[in-house]
Amino acid sequence: MKAGDVMSSPVFIVDSGENVARARNLMLKHRISRLPVLEKSVLTGIITKKDIGYRLRQSEPLWRRRPIDSIPVTALMTPDPVTVIMDTPIRQIASLMIERDISGVPVVLESAGIAGIVTKSDLMKSAQIGSLTMRVEEVMEDVITVSRYHSLDHVVDLMRERNDKVVVVNNDGSLAGIVTESNLAFFLYSNQRADLPVKDITRLRKDESGGKKMLRYVYETAVIAEDLMSRPVVTIHANASLGEAVSVMRNQSINSLVVVEDQELRGIIKRDDIIKEVAQ
Repeated sequence: MKAGDVMSSPVFIVDSGENVARARNLMLKHRISRLPVLEKSVLTGIITKKDIGYRLRQSEPLWRRRPIDSIPVTALMTPDPVTVIMDTPIRQIASLMIERDISGVPVVLESAGIAGIVTKSDLMKSAQIGSLTMRVEEVMEDVITVSRYHSLDHVVDLMRERNDKVVVVNNDGSLAGIVTESNLAFFLYSNQRADLPVKDITRLRKDESGGKKMLRYVYETAVIAEDLMSRPVVTIHANASLGEAVSVMRNQSINSLVVVEDQELRGIIKRDDIIKEVAQ
C-alpha cells in the first residue's frame, strides 16, 4: 500500500496569518490533531495539538503575556514539515514518523498542492497493521504515573520530558484517569486572565501508622491532574491480541490503552508501539 491508498482528503488547513485560537477551534470541530499552515497557497509549516498543549504550562512566558487569540500559528508551528508523495510506501511513511517523532505527513503533488495527509490513525487502517499477530504484552511499555493532585506544571513538564502521556492514579495506586496531548491542547481555561484560578488542595493523610484518617491542607495550585484528565480509562488485558487492541482504539477514537491484569496496572500500549512493528 502507498500514501494515496490511505491518506485523508480533503485537508483542513490554516493560513499563516491566523491565530492559535482559530487553529484549536478547527481541531476541535473536525476532531483532528494537526493542520498544515499555508502562506499564499504554499505549505510553510504544520501546527499540532501537542504544539498548543505543551505551551499551556503556567510559567510559559508566551501564554502569560498574550491570550490565545492573539498568538499567530507561526509562533508555534513546525516550519518546513516532512512531506511525502502519492506513491510513497506505507512502510517508509511509518519509518519516517517513528524516526522524526511526527504523527502526520502532508501528501504533496508535483504542482506543489496538497493532495491529502497521512496520519498515524490512517496507518492503523492499513493492511500491514491488520496482519500483525503479536500479543499486547509483547509490545506494551511501562507507564508514567502521576497523582491526581499533581499540578498542571508538573504534568506538562513530565509529558514534555518523556514525550508521552501520563496515567493518573489514586492514593492507593488504583487507576483514576489519563492525561493526553488532547487534554492539554483542548483544556478550557479563561483567556482573559494571566493566571488560572487558585484553589486549595487537600489530601488524605494519617497522623501515624494505623491512625485515624483525616483530610489535611497541603498546598495551593491553579489546576491539578484530575481537572484535565480523561475518565473512565479504556483498558485492555496484557494477553489480548494486537488486532483486538487496534479494534478498540479505532472504535473508541483513542491512540492508547492502559494495560491491566487482575486490577493491577501493568503498562500501556500506544499506537506508536504498533506502528513501530510496521516500520521495522
